[in-house]
Amino acid sequence: MLGENAGRRLAVLTIDPSSTRSGGSILGDKTRMAQLASHERAFVRPSPTAGTLGGVARRTRESIRLCEAAGYDTVFVETVGVGQAEVEAHALTDAFVLLALPGAGDHLQAVKRGVGERADLVAVNKADGERADAADTARAEYERALSLFPLPETGERPRVLTCSARTGDGVPEVWQAVQDFLDKSRARGLFEEKRRRQTRRWLRRAAEERLRDAFFGDEHVQHALSELEEEVERGSVSIPAAAEQLLEAWRSVKKP
Repeated sequence: MLGENAGRRLAVLTIDPSSTRSGGSILGDKTRMAQLASHERAFVRPSPTAGTLGGVARRTRESIRLCEAAGYDTVFVETVGVGQAEVEAHALTDAFVLLALPGAGDHLQAVKRGVGERADLVAVNKADGERADAADTARAEYERALSLFPLPETGERPRVLTCSARTGDGVPEVWQAVQDFLDKSRARGLFEEKRRRQTRRWLRRAAEERLRDAFFGDEHVQHALSELEEEVERGSVSIPAAAEQLLEAWRSVKKP
């Protein structure tokens, strides 16, 4: 990609899972992208999830905007690997590509909605050597699975392609399919509308984060929480009632 366009600058934001026990993360994605990371027009930045669900990190959206402001015209976000409901990456990006493997049964998860119905494009990787036939089978299975969903707002079902990251076969076709999707989205006015929805969602999420931090950071709430936790453990108060008391403690402090 960088070789075809001398003016293109590429940023890759990779998300690594964090340990639920220690909170640590290996952040080894940059190591396996050594050639790309050393390119003068590329920027690779690994980030931990740090407990954030949805396959991305808490500040991934801000990182995308910073990369754009720094002159990177193409930004890739590689998630930790999303499940049926972990589709936060779709709300951050212009094109959501689902990378699948042959023989993994991922198409069955796609049928369960979530990530499958959010995908703008499906790329079946490892379509090389002995797994080439399995990749073609997986492609056909994904096409059948996606045919069960209602048509997206684009009016076209997502394309399903095969590729090999090892040999490079099919990778240019996948990239061209992404470009075609974005071109059609812009021509139909869907690109701008999606970004407007993302901005509104970003505002709500930012407000939720600040409210949550302010709520649990309040000393009155912290004091009430420590007492209510003991009462809940003893069974003297139900969890819904305890939660309401916490809200009352918060409201009493905020009243003029």
